Amino acid sequence: MRRVAVTGLGAICPLGSDAQQAYDSAAAGRSGIHCLDEALVSRLGSPIGGIATLFAADHFDPAKSRMLDRVSQFALVASREAMSRAALEVTQIDHARTGVFIGTGMGGAHTMDEGYAALYGERSERVKPFTVLMGMYNAPAAWISLEYGLRGPSLTYSSACSSSTVAVGEAWLRISRGDLDLALAGGSEAPLSYGSLKAWEALHTLAAVDKSDPSASCKPFSKDRSGMVLAEGAAILVLEEWEHAISRNAPIYGEVVGYGIATDIGHITRPSVEGQAAAMTAALAAAQLDPSEIDAINAHGTGTPANDVTETAAVKTVFGARAYDIAISSTKSVHGHLLGASGALECLLCLMGMQNQTLLPTMHLSTPDPACDLDYVPNAARKSASLLTMLSNSFAFGGTNAVLVLRAAGSARILRRLKSPLCI
Repeated sequence: MRRVAVTGLGAICPLGSDAQQAYDSAAAGRSGIHCLDEALVSRLGSPIGGIATLFAADHFDPAKSRMLDRVSQFALVASREAMSRAALEVTQIDHARTGVFIGTGMGGAHTMDEGYAALYGERSERVKPFTVLMGMYNAPAAWISLEYGLRGPSLTYSSACSSSTVAVGEAWLRISRGDLDLALAGGSEAPLSYGSLKAWEALHTLAAVDKSDPSASCKPFSKDRSGMVLAEGAAILVLEEWEHAISRNAPIYGEVVGYGIATDIGHITRPSVEGQAAAMTAALAAAQLDPSEIDAINAHGTGTPANDVTETAAVKTVFGARAYDIAISSTKSVHGHLLGASGALECLLCLMGMQNQTLLPTMHLSTPDPACDLDYVPNAARKSASLLTMLSNSFAFGGTNAVLVLRAAGSARILRRLKSPLCI
């Protein structure tokens, strides 16, 4: 198996318009969750969301913009930043050995919502000419491939909230076994349309608005948590075979060293301790790591009553008594739940946190829950000189549980275990 470096990072999300802004906001505990447009407030029971600031005219010419749903706009903007941070020129790429792996849970939700509104609400007999091209789930991956002329596999994963973690993991597998040298991998989501919001409300999974501070409505692991907050945006990573990265003196933000996946089989929406624990165990096995070598965990941490208790129990199942010594963070407390894009954004934040030796905080955790009794890094970031290896968890409706193992660039453990030179 070949080593796989992360050489590029790109993001646009409620925390900022690029990866650095997103990380800085997460580290400072600044929430990107706000009240939605006034036109929606009176029509929604939970009128809050994590909104990403993107004006299409700033990034795309009018002709192209007309063919891009918001989900594809996010993906392209994030991929451009990732390519720039990777210092990758198109002329440097072996286009046949570079792939695109994108996760999305809801695809072009705005386009489909507008089409249904026209057909059934306005009794129109027409929809936009590009409705199919804008709404299809593989549009973000297709547009990225077209943007850079990439002829390798262009694949879209839709496993609800674990979609982009699966996308990154599957890209890692292809590179590590020698099928590819490079990949753009991550996720994009734009679920803040009226129809999507109403559909999620019907499941009774969305958070009640915190009347004293709407931005504090998502409260993972807190006793007074009431649900998740939907959000939009994208995060894209450039994954690159280690020697390929070294040969071009690429920046290295860290490594993906393992990936595990397992499925819940009890209920389509109810998480299970067994499924989540199995995914974490599989990821550790793929990375050839003992649980004692994990320094911190990025939790799925949605803020729903069911998930947070289940995830706490799953961590205890895998790590035993040591679970109480592992720092666990849920950044969804400030950026909300980007559904299929959450895993990639959280992976990006983990890598940047390890670069800065900083444990990101779980905000709004003011009321301890006896059933959630681990160290969730409550309400403030924490410096850590030993933050070298992390798990990043993503669990999903439908039962697809996916976990990545990430390592810091320059980790002493890497030097002990592997002979390849490091580039920081």
